[in-house]
Formats: sequence, C-alpha cells, structure tokens
Amino acid sequence: MRGLTWDHPRGYGPLDELTRLDLAGSNPFGDVPEPIAWDRQPLEGFESEPIAKLCETYDLLVIDHPGLGAAVDALTPMEELFEPDELARLKAGTVGRTWDSYHLEGQQWALPLDAATQVAVARPGVEAPAAWPEVAEFARGTRIALCLGGPHAFLMFCALCSGDFLDEKAGTRALELMAELLALADREVSLRNPIGVLDAMAAGGPEYCPLVYGYVTYPLAFSDAPAWPGRAPGSVLGGTGLAVSRRRAGTIGESVRAHLRRLMSEPVQATLFPATGGQPAARAVWQAGGGTPPAGFYRDTLATVQAAWIRPRFPGYIALQDRSSALLRDGLLARVPARDLLNDLHKEWRHA
Repeated sequence: MRGLTWDHPRGYGPLDELTRLDLAGSNPFGDVPEPIAWDRQPLEGFESEPIAKLCETYDLLVIDHPGLGAAVDALTPMEELFEPDELARLKAGTVGRTWDSYHLEGQQWALPLDAATQVAVARPGVEAPAAWPEVAEFARGTRIALCLGGPHAFLMFCALCSGDFLDEKAGTRALELMAELLALADREVSLRNPIGVLDAMAAGGPEYCPLVYGYVTYPLAFSDAPAWPGRAPGSVLGGTGLAVSRRRAGTIGESVRAHLRRLMSEPVQATLFPATGGQPAARAVWQAGGGTPPAGFYRDTLATVQAAWIRPRFPGYIALQDRSSALLRDGLLARVPARDLLNDLHKEWRHA
C-alpha cells in the first residue's frame, strides 16, 4: 500500500515511526495486515496538486479540507468503511470542528488526523496582546512579522473578518489593519509561509506574529489569536485528514480500516504523535494540555481551535484562494486603498 503525506516532521514523523515498527515485526500500537510506504509532498502541494489526481497513485492520503469539493468522486466515503456507531465515537474524540471540515454532501470523506489553526506566536518572554485594537500599538515597539506567503494573505484576511469577508465594514477594517501592520513589520519575513515565519522567529528574528498556523514543535510561545472586542478569536481552520482513494478500496478495505483505526486510536494520538513531532486532532490531548512538547501550546490555543472557521470546499475554491491571496499581497505592498482592494476581492468571489 502507498500513502502520501506532507514534507514536515509534523506530517511524516508519526507515520514513518509506525511503518518502522511494522517492518520490525512487533508494533506496540497494534498490528496491521500490511505496512504503508509513505511518500511526501511539500506543504504547498495541498494547494497545487488536486486530490483526485493523487488518488490515481496513492491508497491513503493526508489531505487538507478545502480541496474536497473537486475530489469526492475519487474518494471513498467513510460510511463505506465504518459502521455509524464507530464513526460517532471517532467524531466525539476530535477537537473543535475538525470532523465537520471533512463532512460534505452528507458524507464523511476523511478522518481528522492533525489539528491546527492560526494563532498568535511570540518569542519566550514577550507578552502578546489579546485584542486586535492593541496589536498595532504593540507593533510600534516590537519587531513583528505577518504571514502572507502562498494562500496566507487571504487566510489572514478571512480570519480578521471571522469568515464574513463579503461584509463591507468588516472587510475594510481588516484590510486597513493589515496595511498598518505590514508597514510596521519585517517585510521579507512577512512574505513567507508559516514554516518560514516560525523558522525566522526561532532563529532570533521577529519577536511576534499575530496570526500564523501553529506548530507545536517550535520553541516559541503560542497563544490564542487576537480577538475583536466582544468576539471570539477569529481564525481559519487548518490541519489534515486521512482520506482513502476509491481506486482500490474494494480490495484493500480491511487493511485500510486497520490503519485508520490505529492512527485515530488514543495511544497513537496521545503518545506517539507528541513523541514524534505530530500535532494530533484528539480532543483529549488539547484539553489535557498534551505531554511532550510543553503543554502550553495546546492549553493556550484551545479556544481558537474550537472557534475556527471552516473554509468553503466548492470546486474551484483553491484557485480562488490563490488568486485572492496574490491580489491581496500585491495590493498591500502597493498601498492600494482598502475599499478598492476589497472591491477587487469581491469580484474574484463573484467570478468563482
């Protein structure tokens, strides 16, 4: 069997360790009929490689939920692999809306493996502001960065709007704040993806980023995303799910079920994942604060994960996200007025 995950220790560490134990002939986390050979793709592959095309090669795929709309014909719904009561138990064990993000057209297309959302991050000892009105003032006396690379300019905008980016007032307020913060930020670091931003911060660069996808493996202080007064922290759900290609599901169904059950089990999610660089989707880990690495990451970002917005999943959304992010990035760098930039974003949405 062949699987595909993403090229970061958080994406491949736990999976590779399970395969190593399987090949050794004795796996304390449970045996499976056959091991999986896991290939890797870059983080950007979630946006650039359609899931349906990858299903022509791979049996089990680690996917991102926004690509589901164009992929359901190539995937096996979980209702064909598990009984309703087992799916209900699995759902009850996941954090926030991670389960719902893979539910589309009345069926479950993936099981949440990894949970993430945009949160605030600071160098240890730097106290991050809790509200957006405080962030700009804080940035005047602190080295900051944004995260605008790839799709993340658009995702920051969506988070600032709590998903309601068609609202003119919310959209204008978000763009004005993004422009103000970018003028105060390290521009070069701000144009990177989350891994690039966190690498720079961990290496002694910027001291604070108000909104970036959290990675538990970094020696940084993560906290809930800033909130607008009277609102929950605004953020856009990320993370990954386990999906099964339809291509060979009829012949490898039993083996696939064994792998999925093991990967979703409490020992794997609560013990193996933290020990091998993973960031599990198990609700118990987030609520308990995790064990290793430091528990603060889970405890201090749980409210944001629970309130995070699920992106649209219609066919063509990924392309819309990419176009809108490039439009935003270029517009912010060129200091295009917020209302003009918002009108351009709304045109993209209507076209999509």
